[in-house]
Amino acid sequence: MTALSAFAGAQGSAHPANYRLVKTLSLPNTGGWWDYLGRNQEDRQIYISAGNQIIVINADTYDLEGTIGPLNGTHGVAISHGDENGFTSNGGSNDSTEFNAQTFKILKTIPLPIQHPDGLIHDPATNRIFYFNHDGQAAAVDASSGKVVGTVALPSKDAEFAAADGHGHVFDNLEDSSQVVEINSKTLKLMNAWPLAPCEHPSGMAMDTYHQRLFIGCHNQMLAVVNAETGKVVTTLPIGPGVDAVRFDEKFSRVFASSGGDGGTITVIHEDNPNQYSLLGTIPTQQGARTMEIDPETHKLFTVSAQFQPPAPGQRRGTMITGSFHLLVYWNH
Repeated sequence: MTALSAFAGAQGSAHPANYRLVKTLSLPNTGGWWDYLGRNQEDRQIYISAGNQIIVINADTYDLEGTIGPLNGTHGVAISHGDENGFTSNGGSNDSTEFNAQTFKILKTIPLPIQHPDGLIHDPATNRIFYFNHDGQAAAVDASSGKVVGTVALPSKDAEFAAADGHGHVFDNLEDSSQVVEINSKTLKLMNAWPLAPCEHPSGMAMDTYHQRLFIGCHNQMLAVVNAETGKVVTTLPIGPGVDAVRFDEKFSRVFASSGGDGGTITVIHEDNPNQYSLLGTIPTQQGARTMEIDPETHKLFTVSAQFQPPAPGQRRGTMITGSFHLLVYWNH
């Protein structure tokens, strides 16, 4: 199946109308790269980490509300929902920028005790921001005070996307060792490190917190469903090449995996029950549209892409064409 028009046999509310491209929006220049997308549900904002700034887009009007920066190699944003402050992970300066989520004013810079922070997540159980890097470490910052509360040593280096269950457990993918780790978010103790075979090189992660299921995008073109209580791989389903982000739509029990390879796709999967899943179809996107965010209120999907010059000999990709960075919005309304 190559499009959502091929959907068949889905159960109940999983009968979606076709997802289609409803908006393309030109974005400010990124300096050549981008990373995580995030959201602020209360203020209806989509965050796009783009080089040395965070681009803020209104989720409903698609207006450019502002930018946060300048930053040094920023990778993503996490929002402290109680305080309405945001935090970035700045891999180029080994710190985090705390900002006001309504005015985008930078409040402080928090030096981090880990090198090159990358992925980050807010843990609602402790109101802590967890930062992960590619040197086998994680750090936790109290979102109310902005103070570092500790670090966690991970069993391998390449930490990727994370998820929190809201009950004191934070999970993170380890891409180099094909494991998922479980951290006690209060004590900062490593509780478990589970192998993910047959999943290889896990990247994206989302979670059904009610049913305690992790949805993990793997670079050998599969999505692994993992029991977050036991670490057991429940099942796997095929997805596209070059996966980065995974998102879960709780209302409609849908899992989305965005992949930037082979022209770009978002694979859509329905959670029939915690142990059984149906492949609904794929949304064609664009080459390089690997990262993604979902608006759980409207169920829109947001992703980004750009055009690049042909790569020079020995390079993996060419230089981004100035002015080509853009937002893509998909909706089934």
